[in-house]
Amino acid sequence: MRFQNKCVVVTGAASGIGRATALLFAREGATVFAGDIDAQGAEALATEVETITAVGCDVCDPDQIKALMEQAATACGGIDYLFNNAGAGGALAAVDEIDVDGWDHTMALLLRSVAMGIRHAVPHMKHRPGAAIVNTSSVAAIGPGYSPTTYAVAKAGVLQLTRCAATDLARYGIRVNAVQPGFINTNIFASVLDMPKEQFEASKAAIAQMSSHVQPVARAGLPGDVAEAVAFLCSEQGSFMNGTSMIIDGGLTIGPRHTWDQNTPGLMDAIQAAP
Repeated sequence: MRFQNKCVVVTGAASGIGRATALLFAREGATVFAGDIDAQGAEALATEVETITAVGCDVCDPDQIKALMEQAATACGGIDYLFNNAGAGGALAAVDEIDVDGWDHTMALLLRSVAMGIRHAVPHMKHRPGAAIVNTSSVAAIGPGYSPTTYAVAKAGVLQLTRCAATDLARYGIRVNAVQPGFINTNIFASVLDMPKEQFEASKAAIAQMSSHVQPVARAGLPGDVAEAVAFLCSEQGSFMNGTSMIIDGGLTIGPRHTWDQNTPGLMDAIQAAP
């Protein structure tokens, strides 16, 4: 019960990583406020554990973010942990084709929402023992090739925001870190491709199969893998971590396939085999 008597706010809590994290915190003693634009999904989550409260929240609207934080703080007397997790795939167009509305919406959803989550939570977190914020970035922040361009840029911004917020908030005893998921088996990939809901499960199976071929850990990442990292960063065990990020990707980003698959020829092998 690492989080007994603690108050936690999780955005994007109705599904995937947010849902798994909200459940983990609640089952370890926390009171959780689960915010999501999918109010019905958040309500369904709240029926599973009595210490979870569902709150409808569109993180593209700063007023709704503020209301979520105020509701949690009023009920608990303050906020101990914030997980800025809400998001989606965003605009798919390349940088030479994207329109300004697609760019702005993606940045509002993935980057501005994190800044405003911090902005409106901090007044309720100052000087609370062990207070911590975790933001969801992505392996896409490392470089191109993992996601659409606008998503990657926004997630790289989340990493820099995390570092800057850690310095800004150290005076209040608030730590700020990030997680960088890789291929986690959630609905985000289906939503990026605008799949109908009936194809979601099929897409998850395809992702699970693909993962065994593109990363050293031969299984798809699960929402619970990221939830455990978030809980660690908030817990006493992670209390010496600040302004940094944890990559949870099954080794996806350690290098090209030949670095971990002996059956795949590398650059030197290709050179030596050349006539």
